[in-house]
Amino acid sequence: MRTIVWDVDDVLNNLMSSWFQNAWVPAHSGCTVRYRDLTENPPHRVLGISEQDYLDSLDAFRLSDAASQMTPSPEVLDWLRTHGRSFRHIALTARPIATTPRLAEWLFRHFGEYVRLFGVVPTRTQDGEPVYDTNKAEFLKWLGKGDLFVDDSPANIASVQRLGIRGVLYPQPWNRGTVSVAATLQTLT
Repeated sequence: MRTIVWDVDDVLNNLMSSWFQNAWVPAHSGCTVRYRDLTENPPHRVLGISEQDYLDSLDAFRLSDAASQMTPSPEVLDWLRTHGRSFRHIALTARPIATTPRLAEWLFRHFGEYVRLFGVVPTRTQDGEPVYDTNKAEFLKWLGKGDLFVDDSPANIASVQRLGIRGVLYPQPWNRGTVSVAATLQTLT
């Protein structure tokens, strides 16, 4: 049975969109940028702020009740209901460790019927936190599992493809994906 590795943020959920609509725009009433204008990730230059200010805002949102209530991707859920039993599923994220407990609960509440393994590649580690892997490709190389990898980052796709894992780019404004979500998911079958 083949294994699909799913990125969580901006694939299984709409983190950037939720953060932008629920945290950034309400705190910046004069903002004229729209979500579709976020053609870079991280989007700090588009927003005219420092990368650290962006990361601080995003991490605060990740710890909020609004993030815990994010709607899962309906397209991915529909695909899983139709095809999910034909594959094994791993969820893999890259984010600060402090933000993962709420994400883990969210993930298994919405995708626990299918996902059996949740991996974390810590970013912006705190002093004393061990660093085993610095990116998703290193994690997957260590794990030794994964046939398909779905992610919104072209760099992550390229790095796992060097391991022989087929990458599938999930469309978002910052990766200029030209294929629809439905067509993207159809390539998995």
